[in-house]
Amino acid sequence: MSEYTEPSPTTPGDPPPAPRIGRRRLLRAGLATGGALAAVRLLPATPAGAAPVVAVRPPAPGYAPAPAAPVAADWPDWARYARLADGTFDEEEDMQGRINQLKAQNVSVIELDTVLSDWLTDAEFTAHAALVRTFTTKAHAAGLKVVMYYPSLEVISPGGEKGRSFYKNDQGRNWVQRSLDGKPNVFYGSVVVWVDPGDESCWVSPNSPWRDYYLKRIKQLAGTGVDGIWPDVPIFFDGVLSWCDASTWSAAAFTADTGLAALPKAADFNDPVFRRYVEWRHRNLLGFQLDIAAAGRSVNPDLVTFVETVSMDYRYATSIGLDGAYLRQAAGNVGQVWEVDILANEDGMRHATATDWTCLISMYKYARAASGTKPAWAFSYGWKADDASLVMAELIAAGCNPYEVRTPYKNDTTDAAMRTRMFGFVRANQQRLYDAVSAAEVGVYHSSASRDYVSPGEGNGMYANATAPAGIADWWGGDDPEMSCTTMPWMGEFRGAVKALVYAHIPFDTVTSPGLAAEDLARFKVVLLPNLQAVSDAEAAVLRGYVAGGGTVVLTGPAPTGLDEYGARRAEYALADVLGLRRTDPLPASRRNAFGAGVCWYLGGALPGLAYLRTADQAAGERLLAPVREAAPPSLGLTGDRRIHLEARRLGEETVVHLVNFTNFGDTPAAFRSTPASCTLTYAVPAGRSVAGVTVATPDGTDPAPRPVPFTVTGAVLSVPLTVAQYSVVGITVG
Repeated sequence: MSEYTEPSPTTPGDPPPAPRIGRRRLLRAGLATGGALAAVRLLPATPAGAAPVVAVRPPAPGYAPAPAAPVAADWPDWARYARLADGTFDEEEDMQGRINQLKAQNVSVIELDTVLSDWLTDAEFTAHAALVRTFTTKAHAAGLKVVMYYPSLEVISPGGEKGRSFYKNDQGRNWVQRSLDGKPNVFYGSVVVWVDPGDESCWVSPNSPWRDYYLKRIKQLAGTGVDGIWPDVPIFFDGVLSWCDASTWSAAAFTADTGLAALPKAADFNDPVFRRYVEWRHRNLLGFQLDIAAAGRSVNPDLVTFVETVSMDYRYATSIGLDGAYLRQAAGNVGQVWEVDILANEDGMRHATATDWTCLISMYKYARAASGTKPAWAFSYGWKADDASLVMAELIAAGCNPYEVRTPYKNDTTDAAMRTRMFGFVRANQQRLYDAVSAAEVGVYHSSASRDYVSPGEGNGMYANATAPAGIADWWGGDDPEMSCTTMPWMGEFRGAVKALVYAHIPFDTVTSPGLAAEDLARFKVVLLPNLQAVSDAEAAVLRGYVAGGGTVVLTGPAPTGLDEYGARRAEYALADVLGLRRTDPLPASRRNAFGAGVCWYLGGALPGLAYLRTADQAAGERLLAPVREAAPPSLGLTGDRRIHLEARRLGEETVVHLVNFTNFGDTPAAFRSTPASCTLTYAVPAGRSVAGVTVATPDGTDPAPRPVPFTVTGAVLSVPLTVAQYSVVGITVG
């Protein structure tokens, strides 16, 4: 990039480029229907056997992460208690006003998103880094922290379709991602909301020399005084091409890492080389993320890195390569900010079904689980104040830190008064929200390999209702039924288990599979294994040890642990001994098998979670929940509408119960409204203990502080009558 020193001109007579604003990922539904592609001009593939247009340096060897610099032992409090918002400024004189505005809205961390999305020369980058230093100094003086946004694999050239561009006039042609058939991952046109018409978007390979170039600039940003780096979506972008990256750089890295001679020729899940390619892309992007964090820490050991991660629990991770759970156990202060999407760009969650809300809950729960013990920052999208506050309530209840923004961009608030009120609640209750540990005794296992290899298809399964309600444009599913999680055997079974637990008011935590260890399961009495088919030997050993040690698992699906971690058919079930079943045995409708000190339930036949997701079928739900109640009788109960979401944590002698009210949503989309719901919370008081007091805190009023509320104790059961507007946090203290 440094070879070219002049800014890209626009064509004479063209209007000046629109100001760069924050970016947001493409809703794949818009591409699935084919409409957005009409505005795109793609570049041709390099002909088979032809020499590259521009010579490239020899491919680098396989990934080897950079050595980590010394880091602080724990995450700083400012990151654990963060309340985030965008702090984009237009001119230097705008900085102080923007900082003052955000501080008045109870923001504690500013995500600074400026011009770093654009093709910049070294001189331009250095000049802008000086502005970043100025902004950071001002923010620190106001008591705020700054995290710098910097796209990791996309370079945008304003006016690049007709004028000079990174791909045409710099290293983009050499470093670009390529599809399996050789096409470069670069486009012009209005494909996504963050790339203006006439601009060029070039997606580069993390295995090319871009890696070193980007890491050098990360070090430069780390020297400006910012508190953290926010690399944006390190993905193999699939908005216009699928299954990148087949560049020479990635081909060499794939061979070095796997020992396989060549990349697959085409996307074919029956091909073992392609399946290996699917998994390799996850690990390849993990290495890039670790190198980014290490580069920043080499300059500032206290620097934190939060990677913007757009792939959640659904199948988008399969197609773009970025599996967020792979980063969970990475050492050092490197975590994620999760881009949890909503139903419509210009409607938010206002026309959600109740099942769509359980999908949103599932995504936030996955974000919290995949972050491990690290802070889990997450997008809180909204369209109007009331839907935005309900989305944020679910985010906070899951244990995530809110990054509040108005859809579909990320440079402004949905409503300043709402942000101020909700962030004030978080600030007033931050220890109870983020220091408490989960009290859940039930886990739901999210298998990355099963997501990738069980019944692969075109849709991503982000939500249940893929059909836009009347009058609502830019709907996530693009009116394509295949996008719905209700059509997907693995995704639907997983989401159905989540829905059943939410509707039964049973606290649970998601458990992610990459790097699974015995300690990940130790606190659970029962773990649901929805449609678990693809497992590694190491993963199976952890699950086997959990059951042998006294745990209970509930396994569903037609081939329980019948695939390996790369989706290949096993000769025998990996957990045949735990199941008490062999491949040659007919699958029973139900089987309870004692193994060691524990129990394995196998539920055969129709997938009960998928059935419950589709219809909330009571019989299907009870098939899943009966073993759960037997193994983990709940100490908490809720008498009231099943659409009140209950979460439970513990902080010292206090049990902290989160209640989120989505009772105004039904089986079909309807206009948004918010009506308080009455319920009664019950709690089994531990033997020999007494209730010292009960408090309720809520962001729905004017005072966020906990206040005492009346309760009764009958025998050993506490009862607390409550009215929940949108969100209440109940504290039960025993003495």
